[in-house]
Amino acid sequence: MTQPQAERTPLDPEMFDPVCPSPLVPFRVGDKWATLVLRCLEDGPRRFSELKVPLRGVTGKSLTQSLRRLERDGFVVREEYGGTERRVEYALTPLGRGLLGPLDAACEWTREHWDELIDAQEASLPVAADR
Repeated sequence: MTQPQAERTPLDPEMFDPVCPSPLVPFRVGDKWATLVLRCLEDGPRRFSELKVPLRGVTGKSLTQSLRRLERDGFVVREEYGGTERRVEYALTPLGRGLLGPLDAACEWTREHWDELIDAQEASLPVAADR
């Protein structure tokens, strides 16, 4: 069962540092934002507007697409609430929650190999031609 919205701790706007290594994780669950969305949902259900706070670089369209893919793949459930304050919340399914451990391992691996990953990416950048 979900917590009433008033009892939740708000998501930290600085949850994902702009230099966070998460884009370097060697696998993705569907897309660029999926693993970050899973992390946002690990402490409980969230509304779309709550998810956008730490995912400040995501467009509404991209977040919607990520949520739909995660829902389609069985990692996230979308729940609509009626009444005077209609709202939609997203939550991890047991399958989605099961991905958190492997994501922890991937993040740890990324931290251990951070310098190598950065070096490899920088080495693959095109070199500006001398003029």
